[in-house]
Amino acid sequence: MADSEKSERPTPKRRADARREGRVAKSTELNSAFVLLGVFGAFISFGPAMLGRFEGILQTGLARISTPDAVEFGIGGIASWALTSIALTAAPIVLVVALVGIASNVAQVGFKITPLALKPSFKKLNPKNHLKRMFGKNGIVEALKALLKTALIGLVATLAVWPQIPELASIVGLPPDALLHRIATTVGGIIAKVGAAFLLVAGADYAWQRRQHEQQLRMTRAEARQEARQQDLAPELKSAIRKRQLEKARRRMLAEVPTADVVVVNPTHYAVALRYDGSKPAPEVVAKGADLLALAIRRVAEEHGVPIVHNAPLARALYKEVELGRMIPEEFFVMVAEVLAFVFRTAGRRMSLKRRERRSINRSRAILASPSSHGG
Repeated sequence: MADSEKSERPTPKRRADARREGRVAKSTELNSAFVLLGVFGAFISFGPAMLGRFEGILQTGLARISTPDAVEFGIGGIASWALTSIALTAAPIVLVVALVGIASNVAQVGFKITPLALKPSFKKLNPKNHLKRMFGKNGIVEALKALLKTALIGLVATLAVWPQIPELASIVGLPPDALLHRIATTVGGIIAKVGAAFLLVAGADYAWQRRQHEQQLRMTRAEARQEARQQDLAPELKSAIRKRQLEKARRRMLAEVPTADVVVVNPTHYAVALRYDGSKPAPEVVAKGADLLALAIRRVAEEHGVPIVHNAPLARALYKEVELGRMIPEEFFVMVAEVLAFVFRTAGRRMSLKRRERRSINRSRAILASPSSHGG
C-alpha cells in the first residue's frame, strides 16, 4: 500500500493534538435530542407550579390596570413588573435547558477548554469555504441526513397524532381543569414518541460523526513511522533536532528572498516576501517572519535590491492567513496587485533612467573620442 494512503490508525499523540485544536467527534443532533427531552421533563416537573404563577401574574396585572393606581405605576412600570415576573417563572426551564446542553456536550467530548478553537480566523468568514462545505460531499451527506431525520420524525408524529383525532370531539365542553389535563396527557404522549425517534436519529448521527472523525485522524505509514521515531527520542534530543530543523528551514526561506518581486512590511514587526513569475495563477509567499526574522528578511531584500513596500494591514493579514509556499487567496488579489503594479512601474522608471544615463555617457565618450574634439 502506498505511503501516501491513510491506512494507519491514529496514535494517542495525534488524538491529543486534534483535541487541543478543537477537532472532536460531536453530534449536534444528540445535543438537540437531550435538550428536547430535558425541556419535556422540566415542563412535567415545574408545569403545574408555573401555570399557577402565570395565573397569579395575569390576575395581578389585570387588577393593577383596572384600578386608579395604574396611573401611579404607569404602563412602563406594569410592563417591567410583568416581564420580570414571567422571566423568574420561566427561569427553571431556562436553567434546565442550559444544564442539559452543557451536560450533553461534556458527555460527548469531556470537559476541556481549547483556546486554539476560539482563535479568530479570516478563513472562517470566507464565503468560498462555506460554499464548498455546503455543496461538497459533507454538505450533501448533511442535507440527506436532515431530510431523513425530518421524514422519520414527521412520520412518528403523524402516527402519534392520527389515533387521537377521533377523540378530540370528546374534549368539547370539559371543565378547564379537565381540559388542561387531557391536552397535557395527549401532548405528552406525542412528545414522548417524537423524542424517542429523535433520540434514535441522534444516536445514529453520533456514530456517523465518530466514524468520520476517525477517518480524518488516520495517518499514512510515513507519518506513523516519523511519529514513532520522535516518541523514541529523548526530550533534549528532540528539542535539538527541532531547533536544527527550524534553523535549516529559516536558511532555506531566506535563500528564497532574492527571488521575490516585493517584500511587504509592517515597518518593524512583520515582513512577507511575494513572488509572481507568471508560472502560477497567483503570487506566492516565499518568505515570511515576525520581529527578528522580519528584520533578517528586510536585510536580505536590501542586499539584493528587492523592493520593500510599507503596507501594515496587508503585511499582517498575509503573515497570519497565508502559509509559506502557498499562493495568496482571492481576498488579497486586489491589494497585492496594486503593490506589484507600483513595484513594476517603479522598476520600469528606474530602468528607463539607467538606459538614458548610459546613452548620455556613451554620447559624451563618442564626442571626446572624435577627431574634431581635438581641433587645431
